[in-house]
Amino acid sequence: MNHTFCADLSREQHDPLAGSAAHAERNLLLSWPRAKWQRKLRHASDMSNSLKQTLDTLADDGLRINLIQQPGMEKYQHQLFLMPERRRFRVARWELEAFFSAFQSGSRLSQWEQPAMLNDLVLCCTHGTKDKCCAKYGYKTFKALASTVAEHPLPFEVWESSHLGGCRLAASVIVLPNVRKYGRITPEQALPFLQAEARQQRFLPGYRGGSQLTPAQQSAEIAALTQLSTEAGQPTLALISDHGDDQTREIRFQWRLDQRQGELTVHCQATTLWRVDTCADLAQGPTESTVWQAKVGSRHAPSSTPPPPDKQAAR
Repeated sequence: MNHTFCADLSREQHDPLAGSAAHAERNLLLSWPRAKWQRKLRHASDMSNSLKQTLDTLADDGLRINLIQQPGMEKYQHQLFLMPERRRFRVARWELEAFFSAFQSGSRLSQWEQPAMLNDLVLCCTHGTKDKCCAKYGYKTFKALASTVAEHPLPFEVWESSHLGGCRLAASVIVLPNVRKYGRITPEQALPFLQAEARQQRFLPGYRGGSQLTPAQQSAEIAALTQLSTEAGQPTLALISDHGDDQTREIRFQWRLDQRQGELTVHCQATTLWRVDTCADLAQGPTESTVWQAKVGSRHAPSSTPPPPDKQAAR
């Protein structure tokens, strides 16, 4: 293939962002100098083998673990964040194994705990040892996000992060603890992106969909938000129903915006795209992937029975 970067090919193919937002709800972030990051998203070259094994065990139990960095941070004093609990810890390197032992056993962590977090975290993938697109596009966007927060009164901490998923969609960004994933965020979009998130609104040009929804539901959610959003704000959406098969789906949302509310049906159609997911795949060529195309259908009066809380699509 004539491409050097998978992200360039992805844009040329109009590879959709929608449907690519899967991510764990529980996240543990560990500060570690990026120069030591290895290809595996939670390993560093100067970690002990026992620490690597501990992190792998936690990941196997369902905890998403990423390494993070900020310029100028202390090398041997680590910050850890536990999401969605918004807990922050400060742990010396030589105490990390004691910390994780206490964490795994459910013991008190008060000797390491710091004041509760007030601001959301914005993570931008710069994991160049995983994929060179994340170095090429991610670092420029990280710098723009960090400088924007430094220059404007915006309620965020910005960190570089190891692999977030979707290397072909670099620059890849996630906002925690709400677990909102974005792709192809450019340096020029840093301010409007952060302003939208500060208003608790999704930045639709880069939004990939709700992380706990299926790919088809994510595509439908973005179509519904695009249809219903106004200059005054975005609606809240709640998933009511999802019917169909692996090729077509009919997805229905309840929506509310200001004093207005209703229901909206979105029709989704599966299509095939031949793509590469990472730069490492460029040499062997693309593989077949399923993507979803969404088309907004009819609006309805709201039903009398609200959807259960666990089917919230956008909060």
